[in-house]
Amino acid sequence: MSDKDFYKTKGFEELRVYQLAERFSDQVWDIVVAWEPFAKDTLGKQLVRAADGIGANIAEGTGRGSYQDNRRFVKIARGSLFESRHWLRRAYARQLLTSEQIKQLKPLVDELGPTLNAYLRSIDTQK
Repeated sequence: MSDKDFYKTKGFEELRVYQLAERFSDQVWDIVVAWEPFAKDTLGKQLVRAADGIGANIAEGTGRGSYQDNRRFVKIARGSLFESRHWLRRAYARQLLTSEQIKQLKPLVDELGPTLNAYLRSIDTQK
């Protein structure tokens, strides 16, 4: 299997909620890598882990193979979104984020919550 074939696999990658999570996570990464070492090592790592956790938990939930596990991991993903919001608030309060960066991230954060909830409801209909 070539590298290109690997990334063409079907599954969680096609979920809109996963694609939003991936975009959010990548934007967070692009911001945090530019921070000074102390900020990056403390708040930055926490923020990146929380942001990455959204998509990672969506992926893991789909891979578990059971309705109950998928629901549980989507709820964990939702928790990671809330954790990300916390770290974004701290980063802004500590002047690590600009108003422009907040304007860039806010639409994704605002869309991810309802989209995660909609995905959770769609899992319920698949029982």
